[in-house]
This record gives sequence, structure tokens and C-alpha cells, in this order.
Amino acid sequence: MNNGIDDSILTYIKSLTLLCVEDNKTTQLLYQSVFEELVKCVVFADNGEDGYQKYKSKKIDLIIVDYAMPILNGIDMIKKIRDNDKEIPIILVSAIQDIDIIVQALQLNVNNFLKKPIIISEVMQAVENVSKLLFADNYLKKQREKKIKELEKKEKYSLYQEDLAFSKELNIVRNDFYYQMIDDGDIALIDFFYKPLDILSGDAYSARRIDTFKTFYFIADGMGKGLSASLSSMIITTFVNYLIDKMGSSFNLREIVDSAIDYIKPILLDEETLSLDFILLDCKNFTMQYAKFSMPPSLIHSSKDKIIPIKSNNPPLSKYTTNFLVSTRDISGSVKFLFYSDGVVENSLRVGNEIYANYIKDDFLSSFTKDELREKILFRTDVQEDDMTFIFINRLSLSQPKKHLRKKFQSSLNALEEANEWYADIWSTITDESKLLYSAGIVFSELFMNAYEHGSLGLDAETKNRLLSEDNYFITLEELQKNCTKEISVTIDIIEYNSKNYVTTVITDEGDGFNTQILSKIFRDKKNFNGRGVYISRQSSLGIYYNSKGNSVLFLHKIEGEV
Repeated sequence: MNNGIDDSILTYIKSLTLLCVEDNKTTQLLYQSVFEELVKCVVFADNGEDGYQKYKSKKIDLIIVDYAMPILNGIDMIKKIRDNDKEIPIILVSAIQDIDIIVQALQLNVNNFLKKPIIISEVMQAVENVSKLLFADNYLKKQREKKIKELEKKEKYSLYQEDLAFSKELNIVRNDFYYQMIDDGDIALIDFFYKPLDILSGDAYSARRIDTFKTFYFIADGMGKGLSASLSSMIITTFVNYLIDKMGSSFNLREIVDSAIDYIKPILLDEETLSLDFILLDCKNFTMQYAKFSMPPSLIHSSKDKIIPIKSNNPPLSKYTTNFLVSTRDISGSVKFLFYSDGVVENSLRVGNEIYANYIKDDFLSSFTKDELREKILFRTDVQEDDMTFIFINRLSLSQPKKHLRKKFQSSLNALEEANEWYADIWSTITDESKLLYSAGIVFSELFMNAYEHGSLGLDAETKNRLLSEDNYFITLEELQKNCTKEISVTIDIIEYNSKNYVTTVITDEGDGFNTQILSKIFRDKKNFNGRGVYISRQSSLGIYYNSKGNSVLFLHKIEGEV
């Protein structure tokens, strides 16, 4: 007998074990006649305590319990069960229409109520309803278990896909200043902070070298979350990079913006918008051209220690955008620049009800490096709430060093030892902090060795690895240096900023240099021996920066206290 129970659920009900807790024998017989062919097994109990013990000793799937019973009533039995099991479906039967009993039952997550005298159709309907809940829950559990097993099987494949995604991201971002500085006579250090909230990042950026004096910076922030925002940001970033490659020396900011808008508008959804920064810095004419589409204000640190905000001159980009403005600003004497997405400033603070936007100007003013600003942001803010991207530029050549030292060395193993001793002696006059002395010495030794073996002697990484494996490395160096007349110069500057001292060291060789873009691939494989010196140097300093040719490298350390 199924009394109209849906066929789709009937098969599942026949797999269940039902516990009927009822002290009335007549009602037990009624339950027996109703359920003996409907469920897998019916277990009977004469009171609440008996019902609780049978629940504990048997695998029960569903419970029907009367309220009024000796020893332990239905509500008290349910309380004991719910202490350990919050999910098992329970149907409460009662002849008493007491609101207090109903409230208690609801608080105990009772799934259904039946009133006495028992009506068979109501019992069947209640069992069907809770069985559907059980069936759905069981299905979801199986699906989760299946998904977990699938994920376990796909773990290696996922890691492979993440590796591919990282490579794709590098190709889209197109950072021409990966471990590079601007070296057009106006030395500037460029650093980047990119921290997506999750895999589907709505932020994207690019930094491009247009020519000797011009650099271009682009930040895209898809308004919204998920795949749509991420795709829009990545698509427009890819197209902007394509335009720059196509234009070459005929770069024109207005044409870049105009073409990018025409390209992305048909792709955007009706209600979708993009916040964008198009920024061109010209260090020859000391100008900044920009088209900002509803981005937070860019910050410029003037030579008078003031922070000048550059507000957006355009509304957010949408499929309805028709016109836009490109503005120009004089940047002569500007010391630092900060371009960023709104995810940086919209995070809530750890303390109080403010957001970080109220503090970014002061923190930028007091920060000499990207790492210092990053530490201030992460210290002040609570949980990251959005993708975070910023570009930090410091025109180092405008800083007046309080101490300037320079020395040249021959390209030889003896000169390598001499240079290390000279550098250590200088640092001993700067600080007595042992950890800092060690870190600075490690970086200098690694990068000076790179300048000697790769720059002066022209030894490539593959040949070096082979010579090391053959135990002929130092013998070959001694042979090569006999005919080498190239020199290696070292410059040390101590710069005071915000009551702190920063030591910049520049090592320059007379070799052919190298393309620093290859470092992005080398660092992905930390087991790879190639690039070991640069990797160690990055970890032991505030940053390393090569010139565009790749034959000169600058690295930075901070000293607490007086020098």
C-alpha cells in the first residue's frame, strides 16, 4: 500500500528503517499495518527512554514519536537525540494542542506534526514529506562525495592548469619593468602589488616602455565579481597591449583610449561597467597624460612633500560611452607616483568603522618603497574585500644622497674578494646590525659574481652548469679573465627619507646585458639553478632593479636609526 505516495520517492522509502515510539498498543498495530510493506524495517518502543535506547543501538533513518508517554515524554526524548544528531527527521504526534509544546518542538527542529486521533492519509503525507528531505540530503551528500573524489583525481591536472593560468596572466599583464628600473637619466624604481581576492580576478594591469623617455601604465577594474568582470578586464588589457605593440614609436594615448573603448563596448553587458586608468609619463617633457574612468585618485608626491590627488576625468566605461577626456599635468619635481584600484582603499580598518581611503595619502607620503606601503595597508586593514592592485614609482634620481661612494674593480677572482671586503668595510661604518650586514653582503656577493661571470666574461648559464658538473668551473674562469679588460663599477648612495636611511648599491659591468623578462620564467621553477643569485638577492633586499640593457643592477636596504 502506498496511499498515493509518489513513485519517485517510494523506492527510497522502502530502504528506510523507521522508529515508532508509542505506548498505546492499538496505535502500534495501526503503524504496523501502515508501514510493514512500505519501509524496510519498523522498530517499536513503548516509551521515550526505550525509544532513545533503540535509537542509539540501531541504525534509524526516521522517527515518529508520541508526546505523552511514561518515563520520558516525546519532547524530552527528542532533546536527548538532538544533543548528538541535529539532522535525523522526526515527526511528533500529540493530542494536546499546546502552543508551548509546538514552540519547543520547533526549537528542536521537529520536521512535522500530527494530531490525534491518527488519520492514515496525514501519516502517509508526513512520512512522504520528510522522506523527500532525506532523499534530497542523501543525494547532495553523494554528490559532494563524488565531487571530492573527482577533485582528488584532478589535483595534478589542476596544478598543471594553474601553471598554465599563471603563464597566461604574465602574457596578459605584460610588465616591461619586471626587475627593471627607468634609466633614461632620470632613475626611477617601479614596483607592483597585485593581490587578487580569488582566481577570477576583476583587476588587471600592464606597464609598458614606449621609448627612452615615455612609459605607459594601465589598470582595469571590472565592476562586479566573478567570471564576467574578470573576462572584461583581461580582454581590454589584452587589446591595449596589442595596440601598443602595433603602434610602436607612433604611440598616441588618445588613439589607444578611443580604440580600446570601441573594442570593448560590444562585449560589455547592458549594466556592466569598467573602471580604467590610462596613464602616460613623459620624463623628457615632464608631463603626465591621463584618461581616468571612475578610478580612485592617482597620488603624486611633490617636491614640497605634498600629496596631490589626480581625480578621474571620465565616468566609468560602459557600452553607452561616447566621449572621453585626456588631460595633461606637469610633473616636474614630482618625487613619487601611486596608481591603484579601488580594492586598495575600500577595505575596512581593523579598528573603527572607517575605510582605508582615509589613510592612503599619509601612508604613501611616509613610504619610500612599495613594500613599506604594502605593510602599512595590510597592517591597517582587516580582511581583504576586493582585488588589490597598485603601481608604485619612486624617482630616485631626485633624492639627494647624504653620502656617495664609487669604486671600480677589475674582472678577476681576486678583485671579487677585494670588492667583498671593501663593501663589508663600508657597511661596518653604516650599521652594527648583524642580520642586515649579512643580508647586504649576500646580495652584493651574488650580484657582483653575476656581473663578473656573465657580464665581463660572457659565461652563459648553460655553460656554467656544465662546467660545474665537470668540476672545471674555476679553472675556466681563470683562463677567461686573462684576456678580459672589462671593469665592474660599484656605486653606493645613502638617502635619508622620513627620518630613515636607505642604502642603494649599483653594480655595473661592461658586458652585453640580458633581457630581465626571462627572470619571470626562471623564478617559476625554484629548483632551477639558473637565476639563483638574483632570486637570493631579491629575498635578501628591499628589491633589485636592472637597467634596460641588463648590465647594471640596483638593490636597496633600509637602516633603522642614525648613520
